[in-house]
Amino acid sequence: MTACMVSRGRESSRKALCAHINFHTLSVTATKRGGSRMKPISAIEPRKARPVPLIVAVFALSTLLPLASAGSAAVPEEKPTERQQAISLADAVLRALERNLDITVSRQTRDLLLPDIKFEQAKFDPTLSLSASQSRTITPLNRPFFGVTGAQLSSEPTPFDVRETTATLGLTQRILTGATYALTFSPDRTFVPSATGFLFNPGYTSLGTLTLTQPLLRDFGLDVNRTLIRVAQNNAKVGEHVFFDKVLTVISTVEQSFWELVFANENLKVAQIVLKAAQDLVVSNRAKAAAEILSFAEVLQAEAAAASRVELVLIAEKALRDQDDLFRQLLNPGEQELRQTVHVHLTPIDQPIQTLEPISLEEAIDIAIERRPEVLLAQKNVETSDINSKFAKNQLLPSLALTGTLGTYGIGKDLGDMLQRNYGGNFYNWTAGVVLSYPLGNRSAWSQYDKRQLEAKNAQALLQSVRQQVLIDVREAVRRVQTDFKRIETTKSARILAEKKLQSEQERFNVGLSTTRFVLDYQRDLALARGSELRAIVDFNKSQSNLARHKAVTLDRYQIVLQ
Repeated sequence: MTACMVSRGRESSRKALCAHINFHTLSVTATKRGGSRMKPISAIEPRKARPVPLIVAVFALSTLLPLASAGSAAVPEEKPTERQQAISLADAVLRALERNLDITVSRQTRDLLLPDIKFEQAKFDPTLSLSASQSRTITPLNRPFFGVTGAQLSSEPTPFDVRETTATLGLTQRILTGATYALTFSPDRTFVPSATGFLFNPGYTSLGTLTLTQPLLRDFGLDVNRTLIRVAQNNAKVGEHVFFDKVLTVISTVEQSFWELVFANENLKVAQIVLKAAQDLVVSNRAKAAAEILSFAEVLQAEAAAASRVELVLIAEKALRDQDDLFRQLLNPGEQELRQTVHVHLTPIDQPIQTLEPISLEEAIDIAIERRPEVLLAQKNVETSDINSKFAKNQLLPSLALTGTLGTYGIGKDLGDMLQRNYGGNFYNWTAGVVLSYPLGNRSAWSQYDKRQLEAKNAQALLQSVRQQVLIDVREAVRRVQTDFKRIETTKSARILAEKKLQSEQERFNVGLSTTRFVLDYQRDLALARGSELRAIVDFNKSQSNLARHKAVTLDRYQIVLQ
């Protein structure tokens, strides 16, 4: 390979010094170009021949050695075994939703709030109770004399034996008006073996009781007593909105990463095309230099540019692998998949769109206000704050309760006889009354009321802030879509012009009216134009995804229903 430099002699005449470099022995021989033919300097001036300055050899070596290893004829570097796997955007989204750990945690957090509703509702479930007991009591009876004569029957106390069997059936419940009731029924069997003076022996007795307590001020009403149930329901709704927001975030992240992977793939292709153009220019310049149409400096310039293009390809390859790993991480691959020695390169099959549908800003804002999980969550927080405020206001009232009890009695020789008398209405009792209480100062209730009022105001302010942020987000997202679409048109025009400029300059170069430097400059400009167009197209698709995220319509695009 030959390297040339231009030096200035004492007589100010320009002469080209060429260094022939043998890359196997690293030997350098200087030649001199004079006239139309290349002759060895030693053949022209055998006594005045001088070795090429060290800086010339070093420059040539530093320029050409990278090309020798990176050129098209170089031995390719061994790469790890890999295979391609095509993936669509819809498949990537579904895989992410199925495997993403954040989605799993968010779903479980949402489901954890559902039992709270049943827990609060269970406070109004009726409670059934049943108890039974059997006892025997033998007590001494102080009865020394019996009969009219007063004869002494015994000097020892007479034992009095009582055998009793009792059962109690109860039903209690708190109802939504705030009232509580207790219904009990207690049958009893009593038997005194040695007694003869009882009407019924064994005798059956029963007592049925209904007790009712109804608050009239504090804790009165359906809304007040359903407070904790409604709060639990709202908290469950909040959990659903948080889960919905997490799903939208994951899908949007997958979409953004997917289009970045598309960009990385296409950007590598652009870098490879640029490298191929530079290598073709090197081959062309070498042929022209061999035909003495171009100086070897033009060859060096093309080879140096080709070497720099190799670096761009390496950088693009690394960027592609990095983006592939980032995208794969969103799909949450298993450890076994990550440990595979065969690298599976995910290749997107969806092509980016380059058309723009009409966008109504007002309609986009209305949809976002209606569907954004942040807005729905803030609205639920406002509703919960209002519920708590109403409950706290009710607790400021005095406690006034109406109480009443109704009982019936029965007695008989057997169960049927007992029940007949129990429900006959001849033996009963009832009580009715009111209970009033009020803590002096009632500071506890007032402090809670003040706290709930502040929470309600804070929730309202937060809702307004969220709505404003949604408006700003949607407006910015719409502008971004429109701007990126215009960028596609602009960068496409710039790329077409760059292609025409390069083609024109290449034609000028072919007829000797231009230099390698200008051709390389136009190649670089075309590469930048292609990269800018590609970036604009990918950004446009990312901005479409961003707008769908801000409108909360991402699930509709994939026809996904959350469960």
